[in-house]
Amino acid sequence: MRAPYSRNLFDLVCEMAERYTDRPAIIAGDQRVTYPELELRIRRVAAGMRAAGVGRGDRIGILVNNRPEWIEVCIASAAIGAVAVPFSTWSKRAELDFLLADSEVKVLFTLEQFGEQDYAADLIALIPELGIVVSGQWRSARYPKMDAVVAIGGSGSGGLPLIGAIDYEAFVSRHPPLDESQAPGAGGHNGDDAMILYTSGSTSYPKAVRLTQCAMLENAFNIGERQGYSPYDKVLLALPLFWSYGSANAMCATFTHGAALVLQTRFEPAGAIELIERHACTAIYTLPAMTTSIVTHPSFHQDRTRSLRTGLTIGSAQDVVNAAEILGAHEICNVYGQTESYGNCCVTWHHWPLEQRKQMQGQPLPGVTVRIVDADTGEQMPQGKVGMIEVFGNVTPGYTGTSIELNDSAFTSDGYFPTGDLGQLTVDGCLQFVGRNTEMIKRAGINVAPAEIEELLQQHGAVALAGVTGAPDADRGEMIVAFIVPVPGMEVSCEELQAHCRAIASSYKVPNRIEICEALPVTATGKVLRRELKAMATALIAPSK
Repeated sequence: MRAPYSRNLFDLVCEMAERYTDRPAIIAGDQRVTYPELELRIRRVAAGMRAAGVGRGDRIGILVNNRPEWIEVCIASAAIGAVAVPFSTWSKRAELDFLLADSEVKVLFTLEQFGEQDYAADLIALIPELGIVVSGQWRSARYPKMDAVVAIGGSGSGGLPLIGAIDYEAFVSRHPPLDESQAPGAGGHNGDDAMILYTSGSTSYPKAVRLTQCAMLENAFNIGERQGYSPYDKVLLALPLFWSYGSANAMCATFTHGAALVLQTRFEPAGAIELIERHACTAIYTLPAMTTSIVTHPSFHQDRTRSLRTGLTIGSAQDVVNAAEILGAHEICNVYGQTESYGNCCVTWHHWPLEQRKQMQGQPLPGVTVRIVDADTGEQMPQGKVGMIEVFGNVTPGYTGTSIELNDSAFTSDGYFPTGDLGQLTVDGCLQFVGRNTEMIKRAGINVAPAEIEELLQQHGAVALAGVTGAPDADRGEMIVAFIVPVPGMEVSCEELQAHCRAIASSYKVPNRIEICEALPVTATGKVLRRELKAMATALIAPSK
């Protein structure tokens, strides 16, 4: 695939509209939006933004689920040099209050409701003027930089109308499409921030991560190359666009290849299966819990997902195998990354043997360097030795908002980003992720990675999900406690699982205690909540002390 010459989101869509005049950029339900149609919609949204006084560097809030309007607003921001700031659609009122204050958005594009979330009621509680003053005549005392709220959709479930909001379609249709020749130099530059994404981490509040236009597109193009994308691919995205995995990664990897992004408004397994079958999707962005919920759903049959070929996933070796062999994405790629590295910094090649793809997260992408250092001395570790993973190249230029105070400690003196993860490099430069440094279990003086034990357990046919953690033990320092979610309709005993682990792994890796449960505590991305798991394990053994 010939790399696009564009180095910002808006130019990219314009370039693809010239290359692929009749190919879909977005498929959402019954809606099919071609690249030229998407460019026109973006120009109209950008014209509305400019008329509202939005300029270079201003921030645009997006509180919207997976739908074409999310993409229109995001890329229209780039057209005039503004910065898109997506918010989680799971945000509760207090969380939304923090996000609006910290991001200092000038215009907020929002749904009035989504599922059980009543954003109209939340926003009126935070900005009372929205409920009583007509559009364009209010000012927020709480968020002084906010000039406007643009509403997408009907009234909130609580029946509270956003009187002070502008209707999205009216906002889009008020002005002729953006013509850059009318205001030369007013748009964005390739080095400008494209997005500010909020991500949870070690701090008590979400960190605001800056991602720049050029680095985001270059990184995403290379991710698409590793997956083997072409303009004829249709990429299912059921995961949220407000995650870097969805926007900086999936959206941009798809658009840099002139492919089509198939949006699911929110993930639901039966709906995902239907979309794959209906649109003959060739690629999927998935997570272990998502794959499991699809392949164990009563409506799943491999014939329904036979169009899948490639995609991305994270997780254990067994998770990769499940996505390849059961879900049917035979060329699924294993990945490593975080928001700070534009979603992914290491990706396996789609054409590698599955045995290789399941065991490692691949070589660093072009423009990225990964090194492994000793946690205590900071010295670089030789290949094959486990240490702390540090990343250089296509990484965030820094945090902003409240998180700006972290910038002094967020990078090494030579510019590397310490991820807080443990890993090793193979002789051919591939990264093998081991686990979070803070998650390691020290059993009788031996470091044990929870992910490794989870992988052992998930090799048993009756295990759907596994979560492993350590708990205090007077004799060993820590014991290994595993929580298991069985495959629906199957039963398995703790003794059977211990025997299974003992047969294929060293004795020190066999869990001391195994609990069968209905669900695991997980993050929104499907990652196990280690703190909650540890608390559960500690509570289990407390009576025996």
